Amino acid sequence: MIDVMFFLLATFMLASLSMQHLNSLTVNLPKGKAAPMSRSQPVTLTVTKESKIYLDHTPVTLATLAQTLKPMLKHHGNSVVVSADRDARDGVVVRAMLEARKAGANQLLIAIQHE
Repeated sequence: MIDVMFFLLATFMLASLSMQHLNSLTVNLPKGKAAPMSRSQPVTLTVTKESKIYLDHTPVTLATLAQTLKPMLKHHGNSVVVSADRDARDGVVVRAMLEARKAGANQLLIAIQHE
């Protein structure tokens, strides 16, 4: 009986992990090691290698990023996941992160691909 319960627990844990996803576009992430994120769903700031910027699949510019992000932070907390392509220009990524800070993002989490 305990074996069956353990099997069911492990099955449900693996199934719930496979359902987890970010609201970001597919980019080529750099490799690294980091602790897992919390369970809340933060806003995802995506910068592509063509320097295009998205907030949860919504295209924005550097000029409109802060005003678009501010209302989103009220619903999702003050955390923003930065999902930048490793070939994206560093200046655009940093400027986008600074605009997110202006909008009120207290935590900027960098998305990586595990090695």
